[in-house]
Amino acid sequence: MDYQVRFYQQSDRAAVRKICADTGFLSKPIDPVFQDRELFADYLTNYYTDCEPESTLVIESDGVVKGYLMGCRRCRENDRYHLYHNAILVGKGLYRYLTYPYNQSSRKFIHWLIWRGWREVPKAPKGIPHFHINLLQEARTMRHSHAMMQGFVDYLVSKGEKAFYGQMVVFEGRRGERMFTRYGFEILDKVEVTKYREVYPEKVYLFTVYRDLTKNSKIYRSVEEED
Repeated sequence: MDYQVRFYQQSDRAAVRKICADTGFLSKPIDPVFQDRELFADYLTNYYTDCEPESTLVIESDGVVKGYLMGCRRCRENDRYHLYHNAILVGKGLYRYLTYPYNQSSRKFIHWLIWRGWREVPKAPKGIPHFHINLLQEARTMRHSHAMMQGFVDYLVSKGEKAFYGQMVVFEGRRGERMFTRYGFEILDKVEVTKYREVYPEKVYLFTVYRDLTKNSKIYRSVEEED
């Protein structure tokens, strides 16, 4: 299948939100962990699709979006947005917790968010761009990841940015320290994410990875080395 990487358009919003929920549980649908797909997508995508859409890319095939890379350059605006809107989402989540028929796994997820989630976030540099990437299974190849990452790097360089970082979920069979170093990233920090302990046998980590664009603005791995 032919794939195309391009910048996000507002008509992609529903597809991006669906992919977010369809990959939210270790690259699989979030539903077994948290049933409220709307709230989950609100938290992870709203800033990027509604406030800074120009920094997001998608990959599509035959006109269907198969993945996205959401980016942010306006760090202060992002911080202000989350300070305000996260409080709204917490309030909405608590209201639904009390009034909706959330199942047991969803209630456990909310408990984790309140008591542990905020502590299980690795350290990250301040004041520089960041990104988050998700692709559906059929589009999840090194070639496509490479194309999206290079597109984002080229965009940052064109705007005069000198560095960026991402926070990436790492677990058995998906990503790893060697992959990040092969792409020229430095690992700044990692923290175990405990919300998956009851539903996944291996440890799951959240990594902060950093890239200095002044040293090299090209993704190291070549597309000929794809999986």
